[in-house]
Amino acid sequence: MGTRLSVARTLDRCTVLGPGSRAVIWVQGCPLRCAGCVAAETLPFEGGTSRPVAELADWLCALDGIEGVTFSGGEPFSQARALAELLDAVRERRPDFGAMAYSGFRHEALLRGGPDRRALLDRLDLLVDGPYLAARHGSLRWRGSDNQRLIPLTDRYRQALAEPDTTAGIELSVDADGSLSWAGVPPAPGFRERLEEQLAARGFVLHTEARRER
Repeated sequence: MGTRLSVARTLDRCTVLGPGSRAVIWVQGCPLRCAGCVAAETLPFEGGTSRPVAELADWLCALDGIEGVTFSGGEPFSQARALAELLDAVRERRPDFGAMAYSGFRHEALLRGGPDRRALLDRLDLLVDGPYLAARHGSLRWRGSDNQRLIPLTDRYRQALAEPDTTAGIELSVDADGSLSWAGVPPAPGFRERLEEQLAARGFVLHTEARRER
């Protein structure tokens, strides 16, 4: 049957979760419980959609106008083997495809992890590491709190990392079924609650698959 990945949500084009225009895959399941996480629905390992890695590779390879993918969640390194296989499958057809991932674990801890985690690290160009700490929330580029680091693992994004370290903002999108969703790192704590309250007051319900403050 091949390797499968438990997925909370996908987005085919995003400009606020990494350099340039990129796809995003939010995985399902996280062993951490960061206070203030805005995507509690992605924390349980139950749920999500089980998808073949080959299917996700076909999807990524068919997307025009993107330069790479960002893995968020959930905790991507809880499914490191499947994500490493996914990148290998994509790069067989698109060798210059970029890859970025979020992790609630520190880079040093991931390096001490098992071979699957090291394999995924070896295939990434950029890592955002560390848990979200609400007390240290900041309006920062691609991350929610100032303990989190942008760690270049290759030279691919070094020029992008030299740009100002300020928030990339939030993107709202309307899905084919008419549901509203958003992506990005909120520049202020409590974003999700305020947004949902304001939408509810206007008769809208926010899509609740996978969003996180990371």
